[in-house]
Amino acid sequence: MLTALAIRNFVLIDRLDVEFGAGLCVLTGETGAGKSILLDALGLAIGARADAVAVGRDGGQRASVTATFELPDDHPVRRHLAQQDVEIGGGEPLMLRRTISAEGRSRAFINDQPVSVSALRAVGEILVEIEGQFARHGLLDQANHRQMLDAFGGLGERLDQTRGAWDDMRAAEAELETVRADIERLAKEGDFLRHAHGELAELDPRPGEEAELAEARLVMRRGEKIIEAVDEAVLLFAGDDGIESRLGRAMRAVERADEQAAGRMADALAALERTAAEASAAVEALSAARDAIDRDPGRLAMLEDRLFALRRLARKHDTDVDTLAVLKEEVAGQLAGLDAADQDLARLEERARDARARYATCAAALSSARTAAAAALDEAVAGELPSLRLGGTRFVTSVSSDAPASRGRDGVDQIRFEIASDPDLPFGPIDKVASGGELARILLALRVVLLRSNRIDTLVFDEVDAGVGGATAAAVADRLYRLAGEAQVLVVTHSPQVAARGVSHLQVRRAAGSGNGSDATTTQVVPLSARGRREEIARMLAGAEITDEARAAAGRLMAGDGQ
Repeated sequence: MLTALAIRNFVLIDRLDVEFGAGLCVLTGETGAGKSILLDALGLAIGARADAVAVGRDGGQRASVTATFELPDDHPVRRHLAQQDVEIGGGEPLMLRRTISAEGRSRAFINDQPVSVSALRAVGEILVEIEGQFARHGLLDQANHRQMLDAFGGLGERLDQTRGAWDDMRAAEAELETVRADIERLAKEGDFLRHAHGELAELDPRPGEEAELAEARLVMRRGEKIIEAVDEAVLLFAGDDGIESRLGRAMRAVERADEQAAGRMADALAALERTAAEASAAVEALSAARDAIDRDPGRLAMLEDRLFALRRLARKHDTDVDTLAVLKEEVAGQLAGLDAADQDLARLEERARDARARYATCAAALSSARTAAAAALDEAVAGELPSLRLGGTRFVTSVSSDAPASRGRDGVDQIRFEIASDPDLPFGPIDKVASGGELARILLALRVVLLRSNRIDTLVFDEVDAGVGGATAAAVADRLYRLAGEAQVLVVTHSPQVAARGVSHLQVRRAAGSGNGSDATTTQVVPLSARGRREEIARMLAGAEITDEARAAAGRLMAGDGQ
């Protein structure tokens, strides 16, 4: 609940610290005292639109408002903030702070951590709801009506089923559209893919083949020169005066010398024999290499044709020759995918149809449950209206599923709270049809019915009793008191009946001078004692001159609540 509001340099308020308690807190004061300024300040702290005119009269300071809340550790706001990486310690109060510069620049903080204004507003809307003839959110915002009806009807499980069916349907449709797009793309590329695969399959490239062909082509083109060099080398070894002939003569000379040297030339002779054997092996290797050189012109032409064909195909596909083998497999895979696409398409279309049917079933069941909940809500609200002097007003919860745009994750329904202020008039949106005082009381009746299913920590009512008195004002006071049993309720009121039911009472008054030498008028908020409450309620009853009769009447009103 809201425990404190600290306001600095805001409109007519120089410095103000207000504390709030549980239950029903009433704010009273003469017209123009500045009660609306308090609500504007609270609205600013929970994310309302900022305006430079809110900065105090001196214009040289920034305006700031801080709203402090006490929340249990398991409060949804704490989980929400944790998801937004805003750290709030266990047991630590929550402080929403807003500042406005004289130039109109606004900043937002949650427990002194900078946040966006939208993040501040999201938290504020969970904690506080301001209702009244000038409100533009809460029950007046049609965007909230669906959520309120679902909570009132206890439709959470059906809503979860519908959301799950919607998510499944969207996933199935997305996959179907992806496959359709792939099929359309492949169909457009089909002729090209088949032609490309035919070329690749016919050529059947191998990894590394380009290097092999280029090397073989180079050898064949240089074949004549290679053979000439080999022949020259063979002649040097095996010619009439070649190495082999000379080694033979040398071996015979060493053999004769060895006979005369009694075998002392054996090692030299062995070395010559090995050299002769190596020379003979070299001649054989040269001859084999010469014979291995392919000089067939037809073979060279075939080799060059394949090499050039591979390179042409690589340029055509903007790749290199060694990648052609991989490309061949990729194209084959795309063709296989194209052939299998029809089967996938049929399967996915069936899945999407089933998902749509399941969503339609869940949404229809949810819509039916909403219609039943709407009837129950209408009946409950109708029971509240007569005692609030709204007996001629009709309330209806419109559940419509005609608009295609209403189809979504939360079902197919558009929910809107409508009223007819006269039996002969058509229904219309509550904020367009009702007058100011009627609207405030209708919102009160709605909030009484919805409170337990749509929990709000702090409810604020702005002049909900406008234009009524007597029994109607007492009925308004009774309902506010009942609401205060479920949530903290702050009410700005001119009704003595409402003021008498307050657990706490704050008087808003205008004061001349701020205590710092200024004669400017400021707004002050004063907590009232029991005696002060009686005087204020007597003023509300009697006007400017408080009489003993008014004091007695005020005492009776207060005593009627056991105070």
